[in-house]
Amino acid sequence: MLKRFFASLAGTAAPLASLGPRQHRAHDSRRPDRTEYHRVAVLFALAAASGLALIAFAPISAGATAFSGSGCAQVNIIVARASNEAQGQGITGNLASQVQSNSAQTVSTEAVLYPATLSNYASSESQGVQNAEQELATAVTNCPNQEQVLMGYSQGANVVLDVVTGNAEVRPSTVVGPASSTNLGHVAAIVGLGDPRNIVKQPWGLGTATTTNGRFPRSSSQLQALTNFGAATSTRSWCDTGDPFCAGGNNLNTHLTYLNRYQNAASSFVIGRIGG
Repeated sequence: MLKRFFASLAGTAAPLASLGPRQHRAHDSRRPDRTEYHRVAVLFALAAASGLALIAFAPISAGATAFSGSGCAQVNIIVARASNEAQGQGITGNLASQVQSNSAQTVSTEAVLYPATLSNYASSESQGVQNAEQELATAVTNCPNQEQVLMGYSQGANVVLDVVTGNAEVRPSTVVGPASSTNLGHVAAIVGLGDPRNIVKQPWGLGTATTTNGRFPRSSSQLQALTNFGAATSTRSWCDTGDPFCAGGNNLNTHLTYLNRYQNAASSFVIGRIGG
């Protein structure tokens, strides 16, 4: 089925080529235009039409949690799902569940409530950042001794990393600033998978993509915000060569299968950050 699917993408080769590879540009602060967002939407529409869109695992529903006691769990995981997944944690919930199962801590989880749509990506992503920051603030207020973890896939990865940087790349009407330094001080770990705003050769970046940036690369000031946050030790963002969104490639299946390759590594990273 995959061979037939990728054969069907042959007709998209010209549009993909017209985007051109984004070579390493750590200081590229251009705002993505509507054409760029539209092309990303077309790629995901092709995935959905093929029946491949993020089907590696069954999704975890909104509010699923392994913590059933009263009061605050020792750790809380905030999960931002990928584009076009049903409301809830999406497939990234499987990573959160693995951390819950393998950690010696009590762990609760919650889902970022946002559209996760592509037709109005800038607005959708901004709503995701806003809600993720609200959830983080509420968790810090209600459970000040609780460690926080942020996880996101695709648009969700865009969301959770923008909690640190703000999303100043979008239209002014939808700009959301970063979370407060006080609230960010409670974040023990961030995991991103297939982030469309990826910039190669950053200390928090993992995966095989080392030469081509994502479709909406972060600005130098946003990279500095991640550095100041301590992302070199607290954050891991996976991007592989060929991914159309985080690496400017043309292999959609690469984008859809990060958990197949990196779920165990991501879980181990988070568990190490929260102290077992």
